[in-house]
Amino acid sequence: MKYMLLICASPDAEPDGGGITIDQWLAEVEGKRLDGSELASRRTATTVRTRGEEVLLTDGPFAETKEHIVGYDVVECADLDEAVLIASRHPVARFGAVEIRPFADL
Repeated sequence: MKYMLLICASPDAEPDGGGITIDQWLAEVEGKRLDGSELASRRTATTVRTRGEEVLLTDGPFAETKEHIVGYDVVECADLDEAVLIASRHPVARFGAVEIRPFADL
């Protein structure tokens, strides 16, 4: 099953210097990680809403939160337990958060 890992951190978060590096994590998940990337600053976000025929654009992310999505990874795992294990080893999980979402069956 495919899972999206939403990598979240507050703008002020600093790596704690412990744990594995992103390069070590990437080596660990080789063959499981299908795609992923760091995202540009949330200040570059544009939010789109359509109301009737009008397209409304807003600068910035759609939600005010303490933590923001700073990257993503798509992994192929046998089950949620394996996805949790992979997410728990991600370096950002030590000072931010990793939200796991399964892809919907269509």
